[in-house]
Amino acid sequence: MDPSDQKHFTAVDYVIFAVLLAASMGIGLYHALSGGRQRTTQEFLMADRSMSCLPVSLSLIASFQSAVAIIGVPAEIYTHGTQYWFIGCAYFLGLLIPAHVFIPVLYKLRLSSTYEYLELRFSKAVRICGTLTFIFQTVVYMGVCVYTPAFALNAVTGFELWGAVLATGLACTLYTTMGGLKAVIWTDVFQTAVMFAGQLAVIVVGVNQTGGASEVWRKVREGNRISALNLNPDPTERHTFWTLGVGGVFLMLSLYGVNQAQVQRYLSARTEKEAVRSCYMAFPSLQLSLALSCVMGLVMFARYCGEDHSAMLPTSSNQMNLTSDAMVIYFVMDMLEGFPGLPGLFVACLFSAALSTISSAFNSLATVTMEDLVKPHVPAMTEARATLVSKALAMSYGLLCLAMAYLTHLMDVSVLNVALKLFGMVGGPVLGLFCLGMFFPWANPTGAMAGLGAGLALSFWVGIGSIFNRSSGARPLSAGCRAALLSDNSTSAVHTALGNLTLSKPSGLNRFYSLSYMWYSAFSCFAVILIGLIISFLTGPMKEEDVTPGTIYPVFGKLLCFLPEHLKKKLCCVTPRGPTLSAPRCKEGNGLVLAQEDGTSHEELDRFLPEVQAAFVEHETTV
Repeated sequence: MDPSDQKHFTAVDYVIFAVLLAASMGIGLYHALSGGRQRTTQEFLMADRSMSCLPVSLSLIASFQSAVAIIGVPAEIYTHGTQYWFIGCAYFLGLLIPAHVFIPVLYKLRLSSTYEYLELRFSKAVRICGTLTFIFQTVVYMGVCVYTPAFALNAVTGFELWGAVLATGLACTLYTTMGGLKAVIWTDVFQTAVMFAGQLAVIVVGVNQTGGASEVWRKVREGNRISALNLNPDPTERHTFWTLGVGGVFLMLSLYGVNQAQVQRYLSARTEKEAVRSCYMAFPSLQLSLALSCVMGLVMFARYCGEDHSAMLPTSSNQMNLTSDAMVIYFVMDMLEGFPGLPGLFVACLFSAALSTISSAFNSLATVTMEDLVKPHVPAMTEARATLVSKALAMSYGLLCLAMAYLTHLMDVSVLNVALKLFGMVGGPVLGLFCLGMFFPWANPTGAMAGLGAGLALSFWVGIGSIFNRSSGARPLSAGCRAALLSDNSTSAVHTALGNLTLSKPSGLNRFYSLSYMWYSAFSCFAVILIGLIISFLTGPMKEEDVTPGTIYPVFGKLLCFLPEHLKKKLCCVTPRGPTLSAPRCKEGNGLVLAQEDGTSHEELDRFLPEVQAAFVEHETTV
């Protein structure tokens, strides 16, 4: 990069960036020294199940809105136009279904780890497989989240790459280890505000510098960046309404329905109603976040008209395909250069997104490792020792995150593609496993294991095949703010070229590998369900009386509500939901843990404890 083109931080920018890290660590220190001082696993991992819906909803947004989205979405809009914006249509069902299906089932069971459900419904082996799959997905994604903002910042400003990676990883590790889930949620609230402020500052200044909103609109319209509704049903088409609006629903369900990082926030809410409300409250904020990222991409295009500024970025053998991603930072620094403090605010916004996602990952990884892999093998562990081990696990995952950032440094793909492909390839089969358990009472442990294995194998087959078969990638739109204004001859030439492209579409296995990455979640989810049901029927379906109470959502009972009760019973649509208080579970040192039915407070449930204990003892004696 020409030194005259390289942008630099001022002292004010560095101060704002430092304040972000200091404030995040300060929140962690506050929660480490207040309340119960994180002395129990319940407080450290579950925030004492005492959170209200507002901080939980903002934390849900922050966990999802990573630096990958803040950089990747504007870069996508800049290069390919606004078609990606239609993913907002998937947010509605992607949050409505978790609120009314997954949250009621999981909250009533009083779980700490989402994957504990898999043991209650299937077996311990299925639970461990689900846990290991989640750990793999999250550890890989952490590397992308830490490395992305650091690389983009280094590419444009010369800011020390590994210095930024270390600052992000270590700060996050410290406040997560000190303050537990409460610190993570409240820093998410603070970081969400910083994210919105940073994006808004860039848009306002960018629109002003480009000549006003009308000028921005004229340039993006003439540059073909405003995409019409694409109803092409071809599943190999990278972005259409169907891939984004329908395939995106399954992606959202894998994140907001069964992902430990998000479910752990629902379970930390005071009541089930608060958990459901937090899911609803996240919807408008997610739409706002998506809109800000997309508008930022449009303003960026209006400024540069799709020009390739990669020549002004430093060349490296490890450059990755991050040209458009780094362009977002270049645009920000170019726009805000004359406004001391604003570049620092946006970088703080970027690193806030990274911190919120990574801290959520650390805490959720520590939770599933502790609950699913450590406690079952060391049941006599004291509460103090369990808390200490949980903190050590959070710190260990923090250090592992830095190693994964280095591996990300060696990859050669766009960050948005990496993130969404990863969620589809790994999150889709896990979603299928939970759907198999919740909606199909006949599914047995053998079918669940076979379904998960087959789903993962198929999704990785398609995902890895697509890496070697680049034909599924979308071609960037032409550069220039007047790309739409073509002569008749030019138009004919373009139509001829498009016709040739249509004729040369991939066939056979290459077409299979060309499946849009937005369909990965749906494809692998249905594969798990289909194979799981086939194997379950071949090996003997599970009987209704063998299903653990409270683990089934009667979806068929609701869909076939017009049938008589005896027919629904035969079809196994009526499944045991347990009494008002779901099946009690033993928790070391705490007696029976009761599941709340209608958002009842813990104190109200305690009044029923003697009666339920007596009923439980009588049931055990009978058995």
